[in-house]
Amino acid sequence: MSIFSIFKVTVLSLCFCFVSCGQKQNPKPAEERRGIVVAANRTMDYLPLLQDQKVGVVANQTSVVFHSDGYTHLVDSLLSHNIAIKKVFAPEHGFRGKADAGEKVSDGVDTKTGLPIISLYGKNRKPSQEQLQGLDIVLFDIQDVGVRFYTYIATLQLVMEACAEANVPLVLLDRPNPNGHYVDGPTMAPEHTSFLGMNEIPLVYGMTIGEYAQMINGEGWLENDLKADLTVVPLENYHHESEYSLSIRPSPNLPNDTAITLYPSLGLFEGTNINSGRGTEFQFQRYGASFLDSTAYDFSYVPKPNFGSKYPKEEGKTCFGKDLSTHSRMQEVSLQWLIDAYQNCTDKSRFFNTSGFTKHAGTSTLQQQIEAGRSEAEIKATWQKDLNRFHSVRKKYLLYP
Repeated sequence: MSIFSIFKVTVLSLCFCFVSCGQKQNPKPAEERRGIVVAANRTMDYLPLLQDQKVGVVANQTSVVFHSDGYTHLVDSLLSHNIAIKKVFAPEHGFRGKADAGEKVSDGVDTKTGLPIISLYGKNRKPSQEQLQGLDIVLFDIQDVGVRFYTYIATLQLVMEACAEANVPLVLLDRPNPNGHYVDGPTMAPEHTSFLGMNEIPLVYGMTIGEYAQMINGEGWLENDLKADLTVVPLENYHHESEYSLSIRPSPNLPNDTAITLYPSLGLFEGTNINSGRGTEFQFQRYGASFLDSTAYDFSYVPKPNFGSKYPKEEGKTCFGKDLSTHSRMQEVSLQWLIDAYQNCTDKSRFFNTSGFTKHAGTSTLQQQIEAGRSEAEIKATWQKDLNRFHSVRKKYLLYP
């Protein structure tokens, strides 16, 4: 049995405003106050795996180690322990998390450490064998939000696949899922898989990124029946029902807890021509468009270019819609706002971007149901068979109650 097998997951039982690597701030982070311990803080469980190894790190701005007076970036922490990091791989939005959604991210050099940064959202989304050459082990630590079209889990799968092909072990430091308390939404149809959804899972899958990595391996989702040599370092004191507040934005347009809880529902607007708050300070906390019926709403706003959204939909136009910035924690995916906007669209031919909506929804059926005037209850009833099937698979890979 390899040393990596010895450290395979034991059931022991989290995250993030943009800061420069190593900068300390926010005394007594929520993670420490609540007693939840992210895997990055469990250094004694993973440093032995990295000693005397040439290490590649998959990380972004959320990859931090918490302490009493703030946090330190994982890369800086590892270097302070004399871990030989050779390169850093960065997902969508980049190593510092500042790029727009969908914006190409270039390779570069980290100005603080001098380490080479290899983009996994530029020329290639899967590490090449050449890029992995010379590495003994890869460490993965990125905060997820538990929504299928959030691309960090696609990056995870491609990294696992590349590591399996190169026979390089992968260690994943688990983090909590702020939307991990429920499973809901349409299930991805196999004919519509893409980087916005690579597997037949529901829109909200209710698993930490570590649990999901085990599912990728266990369900045979890697090409050519490969399996990664995977070690998941688990969280401590975490429960799927835990309310978890992120201290650092996981991406530019998820600024707070409200945006994150609404993201599974309002994220479906990404496949339409409706603005979902990009270009404002209330991303995924409002929606609207100039071509929604102004008489149906008492709320309006004007999107303008800003951090994380250089070219927002409906830029410079008065958008009529709804403000959801005081909404409470969601317990399910809601279609009420999508249906509301469609019903109040003055030119329905402008509503859907069919290709984009299908990729986000994972199925062409949802658009057809909305266009046909089906109610939310009727639509959600059609999801249940697939959701029941997923629940039975999901329970095999859960690490936490």
